[in-house]
Amino acid sequence: MRKYSPAETEDTTAAKKEEEDDNDNDLFESNKEEECEEAKKIKAEHQTQRYPTVEIRARRIGKEHYVSIPEDTAFVRSLLTELGLTDPEKPFVEARDGCDRMHKTSALELKLDQLRGDVLWPVLAIQHGKLILACLPLVEAPLKPRPSLPSLPSISQGFSLLAGLQAFLTGVKAEGDLTSRLGLLSNLLLHACPLGSPLETNLSQTVVPPASLPGTQKQPAWKPGIHKGRAQVAVAISEQVRSMQYGNPSKPDTWDVFGTVSCKCDLEGVLPNVTVTLSLPPNGSPLQDIVVHHCVTSLDSSVLTASSVDESDSSAFSGPYKFPFSPPLEPFRLCCYTSQVPVPPILGSYQLIEELGRLKVTVNLKLHESVKNGFEYCEVQLPFFNRGQLASVDLRVTTGQLEVTRERGLVVWMLGQKFPKSLEVSLTGSVSFNGVNVSGPQIGPMNFLCVGLTSYIKASILNLHFRVPDITLSGCSVDQHSVQVYSSAKPKIVTSRELVSSDYYIWNSMADAPSSSGPVML
Repeated sequence: MRKYSPAETEDTTAAKKEEEDDNDNDLFESNKEEECEEAKKIKAEHQTQRYPTVEIRARRIGKEHYVSIPEDTAFVRSLLTELGLTDPEKPFVEARDGCDRMHKTSALELKLDQLRGDVLWPVLAIQHGKLILACLPLVEAPLKPRPSLPSLPSISQGFSLLAGLQAFLTGVKAEGDLTSRLGLLSNLLLHACPLGSPLETNLSQTVVPPASLPGTQKQPAWKPGIHKGRAQVAVAISEQVRSMQYGNPSKPDTWDVFGTVSCKCDLEGVLPNVTVTLSLPPNGSPLQDIVVHHCVTSLDSSVLTASSVDESDSSAFSGPYKFPFSPPLEPFRLCCYTSQVPVPPILGSYQLIEELGRLKVTVNLKLHESVKNGFEYCEVQLPFFNRGQLASVDLRVTTGQLEVTRERGLVVWMLGQKFPKSLEVSLTGSVSFNGVNVSGPQIGPMNFLCVGLTSYIKASILNLHFRVPDITLSGCSVDQHSVQVYSSAKPKIVTSRELVSSDYYIWNSMADAPSSSGPVML
């Protein structure tokens, strides 16, 4: 007999009651003899697939009602007894055939211990000739009172998975083909039901790679598939810069940089190895607060100890930063970091003065010479809060275009893709408002923080990485030739980087503005 089971803890003595779930299943597959000889014990050959993560969830959900899955032989014996395939000399079994047992559903109830009353439910089973396929779904619902089967998504998923396994195994003509497919069941479940969560139930035409041969790498549970096709490694660095600029000597400006390195590796093989090296220019700021993905296999301890909190540390590691890893199939974030750069990319000043019922506006912006003068887009938003709708707008700019949304009290200055050769731009003029209706409904944007002349402009800066040459504020980069790949096929290496603004504010220097007591920390 063959039994297939996914979802049990590594400790087979731990108890598990109702393994139920919308996605996670314990699978049992039994290959039964067509005829049971009298006075003979059925000899069962079985295979099992167990998932510790499902078992842990079942223990947490079941609590005091939790009952463990028994060992394989005990489970097979209980399953065959429930199906009436054992003890041919005893056609009547009280625990199974008594009048108090009325079979109203297709979910079986396996009695494991008559004295303690341990019951395993719901066990789903499909019989087909010599085969018995069974699974034990995990139901994420209170176990007492017992929930109805139609309310459990895991029941339909469990039957779908069993039907898919049945189609995979019985879609062969020769007995030898069936035997070979039984040998592929473990690998099939690794692809169709990784970590106990069914991803694919239509398995009739599934092509399963052969199981690992002795001496070869074993397919890990966290990587259910293998890439087939063109080999490529893509590495992208994205840095976000935040800034608070006040134009006031008593309130120092603050800024910080947060970077992420994302990877997508399409490589053949079970566990290919890749090494990505991050480099900094000679005068670049060291990377700090580095957090790496769990697939990174080893790392220099000095890389992880650099912290932005410890300002007294002047011996921070300045690279190169090597990250060896075995990549997953999906895109992932290789690492995150911060960097203390000396200046923000755009310096600005904002003055807002009220004269004769109108607001005089003056904005000056300067692009730092170290930043590439080429944007995907660059726009400045000037919101006016707590003043009602914009009545008139008389503003002039040295470059770019203006877009006014009167209902929202918003002026958007679209600078375009480049600053002029001087790297400086300005906006001047005045605006007026209809005023705030005190007694009626409020019209226009409201903000309890920006009252009176307390206001700000919000700059959104985006520099797409495929605009060559690309840029990061820290200078961090990945050279294509520094990416090392240990795989059967030589991959194409694609690298990119970009700088994006996030919460980039310039406050009105002629009024009070909120500020923190210290530098902004990520």
